[in-house]
Amino acid sequence: MRVVPRGKPDGGTITFFLALGAGRQMCRLATTFQTQKQAFSYLQKYRTEFERVARTRLASGELEDGIVVLSMH
Repeated sequence: MRVVPRGKPDGGTITFFLALGAGRQMCRLATTFQTQKQAFSYLQKYRTEFERVARTRLASGELEDGIVVLSMH
């Protein structure tokens, strides 16, 4: 998984790529954190869980504009 910081005003939203063999799938995680640094720490802490959920959603075709969208719960 590769995390790409984005300079967007949505603060706690971060984008990362899920490795799929030689390919990559863009994923977006929306959190309630105020900063991307906090959101990144949260993603790192629960990385395995988010990767599992992202793979499940990708396999079932749950995409929004070609992106796997995840949110904090």
